[in-house]
Amino acid sequence: MALTIISLIKQVPLPTEMRMGEDGLMDRTKAKSIINIDCQFGLEAGLQLKKLHPDSRLIVCSMGPKSFENALRTAISMGYDEAYLLSDRKLGGSDTYATGLAISTMLKHLGFTKDSKDPFIILAGRQTSDGDTAHVPSQVAENIGIPQATFVESVKADGTGNVIARRIIEGGYQMMKLPVPCVISLTPTGIPPRKPSLSGAIKARSLNITTFGIDDIGLGTEKIGINGSPTIVSKVVNIVSERPPITMSEGHNEASLVDSLIANFKKGGNVLEQKETVSKKETDRPDFPEKDFRDGARGILTWAEVVNGNLSRPSIELLTPARNLANQLGNDTKVMTLIIGKKVQHLAQTMIAHGSDEVIIVEDDKLEEYLVLPFSSIFEQVIRQRKPEIALFAATTSGRELAPRIGMKTDSGVTADCTGLEIGEYVDKKEKVIYTNILESRRPTYGESKLATILGFVCPQISTARAGTFEVPKRVDGKQGVISTFKPVLNDKDFVVELIKTVRGEGGLQNLFEADVIVAGGRGTTTDNLGLIKGLADAFLSQGINAEWACSRPVVDEGLSEYARQIGQTGKTIRPKVYIAVGISGAIQHIAGMKESEKIIAIDHNPKAHIFQNADFGILGEYQDILPELIERVKGGFTFGIEPKKRN
Repeated sequence: MALTIISLIKQVPLPTEMRMGEDGLMDRTKAKSIINIDCQFGLEAGLQLKKLHPDSRLIVCSMGPKSFENALRTAISMGYDEAYLLSDRKLGGSDTYATGLAISTMLKHLGFTKDSKDPFIILAGRQTSDGDTAHVPSQVAENIGIPQATFVESVKADGTGNVIARRIIEGGYQMMKLPVPCVISLTPTGIPPRKPSLSGAIKARSLNITTFGIDDIGLGTEKIGINGSPTIVSKVVNIVSERPPITMSEGHNEASLVDSLIANFKKGGNVLEQKETVSKKETDRPDFPEKDFRDGARGILTWAEVVNGNLSRPSIELLTPARNLANQLGNDTKVMTLIIGKKVQHLAQTMIAHGSDEVIIVEDDKLEEYLVLPFSSIFEQVIRQRKPEIALFAATTSGRELAPRIGMKTDSGVTADCTGLEIGEYVDKKEKVIYTNILESRRPTYGESKLATILGFVCPQISTARAGTFEVPKRVDGKQGVISTFKPVLNDKDFVVELIKTVRGEGGLQNLFEADVIVAGGRGTTTDNLGLIKGLADAFLSQGINAEWACSRPVVDEGLSEYARQIGQTGKTIRPKVYIAVGISGAIQHIAGMKESEKIIAIDHNPKAHIFQNADFGILGEYQDILPELIERVKGGFTFGIEPKKRN
């Protein structure tokens, strides 16, 4: 039985060419398109597997308009054998739930089911640049009913019907063994994609691409398209920097440039010009009847992720938006938190002290480490019993694969990587009704250039919150709450994935959230293996300042730093008092992770570097010259106004 390798790809518009339509939504019709970057790494992973299994069959699939054939032909020219496209106008406006449902239905139509006699592996990119959700791989896996691994760096089939995957997690990685069939989503830290070959390009021109409509695969319209999707995009606005213009250092050498930086910092830098805004009372709200769509669902459920026996900080951060939402909903709306693990009951009171009204405990020795199959099953059982109106997860590597799998089980939409969560309403002019008490989930998208507001119409309304975006709520010792236990039905089939090894280092993960000063190095600081970056952080530490070093994504891709230190959209979101960006170009994905810093200092040799448009203070020069001078000033006592931590 030959192995079949299936790669799922998407053709995406270049973010720089996206334009806002008159309806406030994004118009991609005139934008140039490419194969999504993450999907390219998935394609290459399939070709690498083919090397090890020469008799395997390579298939590439996509869903979209007829123009997506261009991406499929590119995959054929790289070495794939067959191509399939699901294209139907009725799919227009589909959210990730509907997309996952449609793609998995096509795959099942092609004979790829959990009961298939012939082995197959489904590969996908971690996420797409136009959505950045990372939902579809989990949703496809759940709908087919097979195991999955996401955020995977490398994958190989061991020849015994299993797949070995190395999966990125916060602070380290996991080695996993998954039975075939399974779904694997690849990160861009894998093997770079190859260029199409000449012979492949000739083959791609003449190859017939099989195109299906929804009728061909037996898919109805009830849960697809803009009308069938459980979530909709209600609004998109441009993200505009709220920082004043940068104050650049002046000087004829590195010493004078650093002196100028210090003087500018002490003066306070430039001030943002305040523009008067006149609040306009909303007068165009139609006189439609209000509708409560929740169908009896009440309360907010959060997940407390346990790592190395401790509660993860992002899980505690979730209680800030959860309590805010509960207060907006009123009527004694409760915040419930689910903790799953081995001997975790002692953690319950911490969640209560930070804001939970009830902590639900699920304990079992088999649940010591997070596994998506049993954890999603447990969540489904709890949701069926408690019927929460909202479920919140931290957007960690685990939360980002768990939430969409649960959403597929409960027919709920999921909004990813949110930076704002509020209760609002939605005016449906077609039905002439106003939906009330609806969750407005706001998230950056299109390469962090736009802020989208997503609404869900099926409970629980599920969202993941970007780690580091919300502050940890103040702990109130002695706060009373309910601690209850839940006994789920655990099935052996949910434990088919084996964790071979879990490696976690300190990796600066926790301190990145708490540090007063963070020194971050980019691609331009790797000539000395980040030696000066670490040296500047050490200089602050020597003065009693809580400091840490970090990096941008290219540094992680080069293998010079662990993923746990990566700042940005796909890394950590932090908010230190001072953020020093060295040799970082300032891609919008990186800006997303550090823009909440109180003061941002940029050091780069390129006067056109985008980082200078998102910083308060800047030095134009070579970091090898600037940083030794800055290190000496810090060692001499200048700590950017931050007081040293008191020593016990």
